[in-house]
Amino acid sequence: MKPKVLIIMGSDSDLPVMENTSKLLKEFKIPYKMTVASAHRTPDRTVKLAMEAEAEGVQVIIAGAGSAAHLAGVIAAHTTLPVIGVPIDSSPLKGVDALYSTVQMPPGIPVATMAVGNAGAKNAAIFAAQILQFGNPALTGKLKVYKKKMAREVLEKAKKVEKK
Repeated sequence: MKPKVLIIMGSDSDLPVMENTSKLLKEFKIPYKMTVASAHRTPDRTVKLAMEAEAEGVQVIIAGAGSAAHLAGVIAAHTTLPVIGVPIDSSPLKGVDALYSTVQMPPGIPVATMAVGNAGAKNAAIFAAQILQFGNPALTGKLKVYKKKMAREVLEKAKKVEKK
């Protein structure tokens, strides 16, 4: 099955964070492809991935990068597909630099920017599923089940706290 989501990370060191994205995409049964491409060290590869994604059936691109990497923005500049950026907290600045470089895009080059780190990687998968759900009632159902599961987990934890 052709991937609907392309996950690109700037370095293999970003994999522990971006695995949060792939785990949720698997849970939602959304086919994806994951690879490494750097906006700065492999710019030709990055642009090629962005420009060929739509022809390969990709509908959403998720880009995770740390430091002051401009991965999501470079990708967004070369495609009309929705791009979701995940700032990675891999630098001495704890991801603030990655957040700024992902969220501060010029007009006309939007990037949907998630939270820094693991929470952002998970939210990127959920947001991609929310984009892809249109015309896919089964995926809409999976999202509703997932939200109910989260609510149930919070209520169970609240009961434990209240008992103490």
